[in-house]
Amino acid sequence: MALTVAVQMDPIQAIRIAGDTTFALLLEAQARGHRLLYYTPDRLSLQGRRATARVEPLTVQDVEGAHASLGASARIDLSEVDVVLMRQDPPFDMAYITATHILEHVHPGTLVVNNPSEVRNAPEKLFVLDFPELMPPTLITRDKAEIEEFRREHGTIAMKPLHGHGGAAVFRVSEQDPNFGSMFDLFSATFREQWVVQRFLEKITEGDKRIILVDGEPMGAINRVPALNDIRSNMVRGGAAAASDLSAREREICAAIGPELRRRGLILVGIDVIDGHLTEINVTSPTGIRAIKRLGGPDLAVSVWDAIEGRLGRSA
Repeated sequence: MALTVAVQMDPIQAIRIAGDTTFALLLEAQARGHRLLYYTPDRLSLQGRRATARVEPLTVQDVEGAHASLGASARIDLSEVDVVLMRQDPPFDMAYITATHILEHVHPGTLVVNNPSEVRNAPEKLFVLDFPELMPPTLITRDKAEIEEFRREHGTIAMKPLHGHGGAAVFRVSEQDPNFGSMFDLFSATFREQWVVQRFLEKITEGDKRIILVDGEPMGAINRVPALNDIRSNMVRGGAAAASDLSAREREICAAIGPELRRRGLILVGIDVIDGHLTEINVTSPTGIRAIKRLGGPDLAVSVWDAIEGRLGRSA
């Protein structure tokens, strides 16, 4: 079936296509004969119950620097397209939340991937707490006494912002760390919401596995190993990716969360697992598809579009 697909994303001219999951999805959509329309979130509008966007026809090619060609812009009613890919990167802030409210007006008549109401209701470091048996000990707080008690119980901890992304502002704090007071003051002044306090997983040096689930099923994975003298494995922070299979424990984690992902309409999800512990469920704009393919794994853009087309077929 030929579909009209609108992609809501960050400026396409600035992306690095070699590692960009959104670009992989666009390449596969175009290969299937789907019509592509592009817009950035600031072009999204709502009048009454009518959600519109000023879009540009888009063609893509896998050539760095010449990867996108845009046509003349026009305002369209998003209820007239078949699929909206909501793929702008975090931060998960009020702008992001507002976009989910607007796109809710067209979903599911227009299939929004991922389901905008569930994206809003599943912040990545909070949704994961629905599965505490799969996680390391975790506390969501900004209360100093609570953190100090947690440190006494668990020793070395990791502290990170609740709505952070890309490994920004992730700190390792030892039980007797003299920097804790200053770090607490810094977090208090910088973040109005609670933050994440978690027992530090020493085996992070062996890697943080990113597993991609499509419609609740694990389809591929990479292991991201932190750079020397860093605890952050994110590739944008210098982490190195290697091909990886899933352990029995990781398959157990995927089996536990998969049905809930399907129920919520979260078609493309990336989870993070360290030493057999689930640490995040990424639902906003998960990445990893191009890295998995580059390292010899399957092209998961194919699996994502199979799932999207399957959903549309079932709803027809």
